[in-house]
Amino acid sequence: MLSCSVAKIRFFIKPPPCILLFFLLSFTSFSSTEAYDVLDPNGNITIRWDIISWTPDGYVAVVTLNNFQQYRHISAPGWSLGWTWAKKEVIWSMMGGQTTEQGDCSKFKTTPPHCCKKDPTVVDLLPGTPYNQQIANCCKGGVLSSWAQDPANAIASFQISVGRAGTSNKTVRVPKNFTLKAPGPGYTCGPGKIVQPTQFLTGDKRRRTQALMTWNVTCMYSQFLAQKTPTCCVSLSSFYNDTIVPCPTCSCGCQGNSSQSGNCVDPDTPHLASVVANPAKSSPFVQCTRHMCPIRVHWHVKLNYKEYWRVKVTITNFNYKMNYTDWNLVIQHPNFDNLTQLFSFNYKSLTPYGTINDTALLWGIKFYNDLLMEAGPEGNVQSELLFRKDKSTFTFDKGWAFPRRIYFNGDNCVMPPPDAYPWLPNASSRREVSLLALVLASFVALALCAYA
Repeated sequence: MLSCSVAKIRFFIKPPPCILLFFLLSFTSFSSTEAYDVLDPNGNITIRWDIISWTPDGYVAVVTLNNFQQYRHISAPGWSLGWTWAKKEVIWSMMGGQTTEQGDCSKFKTTPPHCCKKDPTVVDLLPGTPYNQQIANCCKGGVLSSWAQDPANAIASFQISVGRAGTSNKTVRVPKNFTLKAPGPGYTCGPGKIVQPTQFLTGDKRRRTQALMTWNVTCMYSQFLAQKTPTCCVSLSSFYNDTIVPCPTCSCGCQGNSSQSGNCVDPDTPHLASVVANPAKSSPFVQCTRHMCPIRVHWHVKLNYKEYWRVKVTITNFNYKMNYTDWNLVIQHPNFDNLTQLFSFNYKSLTPYGTINDTALLWGIKFYNDLLMEAGPEGNVQSELLFRKDKSTFTFDKGWAFPRRIYFNGDNCVMPPPDAYPWLPNASSRREVSLLALVLASFVALALCAYA
């Protein structure tokens, strides 16, 4: 399928090999279940389980989730962590978290445990939880920031008291079948591996203590597992060409046939506000568009100066029922090594290829535009980027001024095909009219004028 689709593309202008490569990689990104991300090769969520004390029938442990992903965060309603006990363990009590179900604890005649399920699922507590139920890094409603965006809030913890378990390093068994939802599918967790015990620094920083036993679980994200279709797309335009290249048709799905019930909301629907505010259970929330994506990112090459050039980036939300809190944008372009100024967005350089600085992480300013509102007049955020030209590489020719990749909230966005990019007026004509034909036509016109 891939080879046939690519073979049908007619390149009126010949894009550079790098753009072709990135296009092919983007094209195939949804045909693989692999969790490897080329822009964040070491990104993962690591779950650390530290046993800090023994009890008469088990142990007390602190479980910590570390989001080591550079730009992929977990938004509300937050994460949920599950596993299967290796033996007949129960959870006597918890702090900083709770299980979603207690299970059957009828065998216990006195105070029942917090959870008796063989396969418990734990969620974070909400902000405002009483202090006597909290521990450090808990109670954020399951929200985890990305490591590059806000490392202080990329950590979550809860304390768990486990009974009917081993009471030594030799008798304790590591749980199995770890699952992480954030809040839906997408993460695949490996088995728990016993590692060197974690060391802790006391408050006065003069003494080190360590856990009695520690195991780690690594969870990796796959966009293909998270959703069947992409969640965002990219459109392009430039000052040197009147053409606006839209998102590819059906980038995130197609509108239903006229014989079927609608799968989107027409923005011209009468009383749109009441329709969105009181939806039926199965009614759609995404605005009807050709691309059917909840998010569109528009890259506009705005101005050209002698030593600089300027780009405007606009993110538009087409979802009537979804706000994006602490959104972020990852853009790959070779001129990010000479980014001079950025307006109204935060910026951090990412270097997934070592010393090559061509990838930027952008996100909103706190309390200003860090919240992308739902579809409507307020449903967009925008910024302008000023780049300094590198004379050895800069050009507007062959689509060089447009990004190679764009991610929104960690998901790869669908790019237009390279042959659709806006072209320079003096470049080879897309109508395939040769220069010789133009010259001959001019001579014929002059001859006719002279004859007349």
